[in-house]
Amino acid sequence: MSRRFVVKATGPARPGQTAALGTALVSAQCRLLDISQHVAFGSVSFEALIEAPDDIDVASVLPTAGDIFGLDCRVEAVAADDEAQWQQDADARRWILTLMGERLGAEVMAEVGTLTATQGLTIERVKRLSASPELQRADAPIEAAGVCLEWRLRGEPADAEALHEASLALAERFDVDVAIQPATLWRRQGRLVCFDMDSTLIQAEVIDELARRHGVFDEVAAITERAMRGELDFQQSFRERMSKLEGLDESVLAEIAESLPLMPGAERLLRLLKRLGYRTAILSGGFTYFARYLQRRLGFDEIHANELVIRDGKVTGEVAEPIVDADRKALLLGQIAEREGWEMAQTIAVGDGANDLKMLAVAGLGVAFHAKPLVKRQARQSVSTLGLDALLYLLGYDETELKTLDRGAV
Repeated sequence: MSRRFVVKATGPARPGQTAALGTALVSAQCRLLDISQHVAFGSVSFEALIEAPDDIDVASVLPTAGDIFGLDCRVEAVAADDEAQWQQDADARRWILTLMGERLGAEVMAEVGTLTATQGLTIERVKRLSASPELQRADAPIEAAGVCLEWRLRGEPADAEALHEASLALAERFDVDVAIQPATLWRRQGRLVCFDMDSTLIQAEVIDELARRHGVFDEVAAITERAMRGELDFQQSFRERMSKLEGLDESVLAEIAESLPLMPGAERLLRLLKRLGYRTAILSGGFTYFARYLQRRLGFDEIHANELVIRDGKVTGEVAEPIVDADRKALLLGQIAEREGWEMAQTIAVGDGANDLKMLAVAGLGVAFHAKPLVKRQARQSVSTLGLDALLYLLGYDETELKTLDRGAV
């Protein structure tokens, strides 16, 4: 006959501790069923599920072995009810909560804990994905830097819609981002990332910049803002804005392209996505002239945007059909995935406006980036506090992995 035990050992991390405990298990004729080990802040935490013969006093053998290597070692008998609960926990759904912000204080940690508990979710693990802070004096000023923590959760939310609303409220209150997504095998199996262009890849709305140079900025900006808020039909508003650009000199396009400010983190994100093997595309309601410029600069695999009609060196105020609107963005994303033989679960879409919502909805992971309130509320995930490369945190990559990848190592 045999019995099952849980061995728990903690203490300062030192080489050889796992070997010592393993040797002790062998000497006690124990069978190892499961094991977990974690090191943080110089301390090790070791747990093991074992099975031992009835005539072996495990409770005396293992703590003695732990003492030799500076470990506090405890042995607890496993009851039948415990194993039943463990099996139930193993079958429960898993979720990933990604918490991001310039700073993350104790208060926001407490609020996230309250939020998850209210929804009946158990926190299994909290892991830092952003770079670890440098050790410094307690009275030294803290440099502003992005922080990202990943919370692994277990269970079924009591009210998914209430969880989404509460997450948005918490994010607004503390000026952080709270993203919750299922923990599935697809998370690191993405193959396609599609981006909106204006106010997503670049810190500008190109049509507004063209209008400014043509002296019709106020008229066009008012139409643009209403369209981005979802108050106007995109195609009608787009044609109305375009008509006001009639007569603009073609040379202005090159001047504006060279001065477009990239969104913080865009260059790093695209560089790392390529190294990770993703296909990247621009799906934009803007113009191919500027999308091609970004393709050359950032290395996009393909672009889909609106083609300006130019005659005799002047913008005519017209665009070639079909116009890339919300429906076409979603259609193009699906067509690219089908062409490449990928599941929709392997697609990612990033955008900021109302005309991106359909694309964000059909993608496996849809991210509203620095978006309007309407878009943030309707999108499944949003990032507003960090740069565009924070998308890599949502995909589960930490800075240690990313820095290694950026150096060209694997």
